[in-house]
Amino acid sequence: MENEKYIVFALCKGRLAFKTLELLEKIGITCEEMYDKETRKLVFVNEDLKLKFFLAKGPDVPTYVEYGAADIGVVGSDIILEENRRVYEVLDLGFGKCRMCVCGPESAKELLKHRERIRVATKYPTIAKDYFFNRKNQTVDIIKLNGSVELGPIVGLSDVIVDIVETGSTLRENGLDVLEEICPLSARVIVNRVSMKMQNERICDIIDKLKAELERG
Repeated sequence: MENEKYIVFALCKGRLAFKTLELLEKIGITCEEMYDKETRKLVFVNEDLKLKFFLAKGPDVPTYVEYGAADIGVVGSDIILEENRRVYEVLDLGFGKCRMCVCGPESAKELLKHRERIRVATKYPTIAKDYFFNRKNQTVDIIKLNGSVELGPIVGLSDVIVDIVETGSTLRENGLDVLEEICPLSARVIVNRVSMKMQNERICDIIDKLKAELERG
């Protein structure tokens, strides 16, 4: 194992990383260094298993994986769809479940039904364009926002929004509803295309163990 190459994991910062680490522990993959809250380290190593881990912002995870800085990444499928990177999506982990939806006031239902030209505010312009242009054949103006997209219809910036919905309580509090569902979302495992060929055996072994654990639990 001395000359064996490290397999590198890029994990999405936050809740998703901890859920992923819990799952990896169940299949015997651990990295004690990551639990040290005082550490300033950016890359964490398990020398025995020849594994490295680092945490990244969600949208950066597919970039690290596409360019081979990480062999394996774990990130929400919303980010995979939005970033549209050249990676293999190999496993649905089944946690972090939510939905990508078109939301707005009840009055916007008619605009959607008759496919009128409307303004759509979103953090996810790629997903919104694909949905309206390719799936609905509806011409819309997409407005990219970075903050609370719910503000869009409230202040008259947009007719509807495209955003992630978990419980829908924020929408309801602001007089908005889910008008159309685009797709279900959850945490996914992605793999670098070259790594899949070069480190096939080790990566497939990790994927198979994760699959078996998910089927058990």
